[in-house]
Amino acid sequence: MPDRATPSAQRFTVSRAEGAHFDPKGLRSFFAYRDLGLAGATDGAFHAQVIRAKEACSAGTGRHRHTLAFQFVYVLKGEVTFWYEGQGRVTFRPGDSVLQPPGIAHELVSCSADCELLEITSPADFATDPA
Repeated sequence: MPDRATPSAQRFTVSRAEGAHFDPKGLRSFFAYRDLGLAGATDGAFHAQVIRAKEACSAGTGRHRHTLAFQFVYVLKGEVTFWYEGQGRVTFRPGDSVLQPPGIAHELVSCSADCELLEITSPADFATDPA
């Protein structure tokens, strides 16, 4: 990971909403993912994606932790409920956001059928372990 005082190599990139592709395959079967191109433009230092529900979810994802330096989620549409270690259940609606500190145990508990999230992480690739 680059030193905070030294910016990583970055290239100009644009991701247009018109004609955007949502990949139905990804970490969660009930979501589709739109990669915004940050991983390629930052040599893996960052990742940004729009996550769109394919259906409402209520089974939960299981409590887990990520090995990363930064994870930010902003709700674009719908509703999503997470459980956070030391915080309990928190429900988010459009315009709400959360910075999930590195290593915090969490779980996506439920989401509405119209849920859409913007997620930004650093680095782009990271490990996920059960909590």
